[in-house]
Amino acid sequence: MPVKPLPQNPSLVHLKHQAKDLLKEHAARDPQAAQRIKEFHPRFERALDPEIFEVRLSLSDAQLTIAREHGFPSWPRLKRHIEKPTLADRLDLPHHERIEDVPFRRAVDLLDAGDVAGLRQHLGQHRNLVHEHVLFEGGNYFQNPTLLEFVAENPVRHGKLPQQIVEVAKVILDAGAEQSALNETLGLVSSGMVARQFRVQVPLIALLCAHGADPNGALHGAVLHGEFEAVNALLACGGRVDLPIAAALGRTEEAGRLLPNADSKQRHLAVTLAAMFGHVEIVTMLLDTGEDPDRYNPIGAHAHSTPLHQAALAGHAGLVRLLVERGARLDIKDIIWHGSPADWARHGGKTEVERYLREAEKKKSA
Repeated sequence: MPVKPLPQNPSLVHLKHQAKDLLKEHAARDPQAAQRIKEFHPRFERALDPEIFEVRLSLSDAQLTIAREHGFPSWPRLKRHIEKPTLADRLDLPHHERIEDVPFRRAVDLLDAGDVAGLRQHLGQHRNLVHEHVLFEGGNYFQNPTLLEFVAENPVRHGKLPQQIVEVAKVILDAGAEQSALNETLGLVSSGMVARQFRVQVPLIALLCAHGADPNGALHGAVLHGEFEAVNALLACGGRVDLPIAAALGRTEEAGRLLPNADSKQRHLAVTLAAMFGHVEIVTMLLDTGEDPDRYNPIGAHAHSTPLHQAALAGHAGLVRLLVERGARLDIKDIIWHGSPADWARHGGKTEVERYLREAEKKKSA
């Protein structure tokens, strides 16, 4: 789920109260609390809700969860950000303006300008720069990027990319970018809208995969962001269709073949993706095999919401009806904005879906 941005003048006292509230919600066995702990406390990322509720949660556990929920790796790091902020802590600035390392900042400026020759010369003068990282805190991702990852324009900094961005990426790759940086960059390119809008998403994917990036590591992120041009490019580079990908693409027969050998994690993600993109037959198939329509979506896949929230937001009327008829709860609130599926339909401007859900709510409470 998205991290919660800190207010302009954050209060450490208020954040301590948030941690104590989380302890109370955990003690009350609140499913929202379990979902937050599962996503943001590294010790519980693979735990089921009952396992989380059985653990005696300490205040330090709750504070760690709150810190990571706001995009910081630890409570001390969050505390330092509030008490002793630096330029890197200016969350109101775009990422490149928060870079304190002068040679690294110069490299990013050359990248953004599409200055291929200038960047090549600069990297020749600073040979280790291609292996260095900058630290950004307070966000969901892009927290420790190398120079190569800036070619994706994801997160959005300028809303555009230079025409020479593929050549720029080649310069960085030729300078010796590491395998992990290639995989991270491929994920950013494949899930980012700016690269697609400027018609460089597919060429960048081809370039990165040709240099050894793993297309399979980027596939789920691409479908979760609806970047289907990227999905096709990744498949062309050797990516494999698993159950979640088949579910997202609406490949019913293929999903049926993959389902028996899919693990619980794949099935959970498949329900989420099929609901997002309105594939009724695939959701029906997954419900028939025991998938729970009321479970929050998996970590990293709009985990603050349920399949019904996603279907309602997108206006998939047939799928919304299916989920309601199969017993999906109408009163579950999302974790961030505390809205019901009907509220999400209203937010998405899906009037007919909202009307159906409101009427279903009335019938349920009658």
